[in-house]
Amino acid sequence: MPTRILIADDQEGIRSAFRLILDAQPDMTVVAEAADGLAAIEEARRLRPDVVLADVRMPLADGIEVTRALADTGIHVVVVTTFGLEEYVRAALRHGASGFVLKRSGPALLVEAVRAAMSGDVLISPQLTVGLLRRDAPAAEERGDPDPDPGLTAREEEVVRLVAQAKTNAEIAEELFLSPGTVKNHIAVVQRKLGARNRVGIAAWAWSTGRAAASPP
Repeated sequence: MPTRILIADDQEGIRSAFRLILDAQPDMTVVAEAADGLAAIEEARRLRPDVVLADVRMPLADGIEVTRALADTGIHVVVVTTFGLEEYVRAALRHGASGFVLKRSGPALLVEAVRAAMSGDVLISPQLTVGLLRRDAPAAEERGDPDPDPGLTAREEEVVRLVAQAKTNAEIAEELFLSPGTVKNHIAVVQRKLGARNRVGIAAWAWSTGRAAASPP
């Protein structure tokens, strides 16, 4: 079955452009559009798409509010925006966004972001990625002091290091000579041990505990 997508943006031209890009993919179909955040939330709850592309600035409810409202529904939200303002990126990822993509990044990255969300990855536009994860991890007062020793295995430590370097599951699998499925399983175990919402939470923990730049054992 193709990935079902809802596009939420207050500019009709943007919605039309995104629809053309996504509908051209053999494994994707746009099932609805919304011109404001409240309509996006209502349509998402009614239609249950796989992915919502939500502009960060919309009338009635912005992309951050859309992300928060759909956090427990199993629907992946990828936030798209013209400007990669740090406060928007931090808020989107903190509330469980499955990606943060600059509109100027181009159609290929938009398609890749949808596929990454469906595979459990979180894709951030390359202009923002590693620096964002290093500098803009959730503040210590919001998450409490990170546990420096959550009982990770040596292999899990390797996976964490590469997640913090913004590697995708496929890239981690290639570097560690594992299958993508095995990498995904490792990440799920790490999330459970850390109490992280997603791989961005894993990366934030890695940077805060000095593991992000560590050399493999």
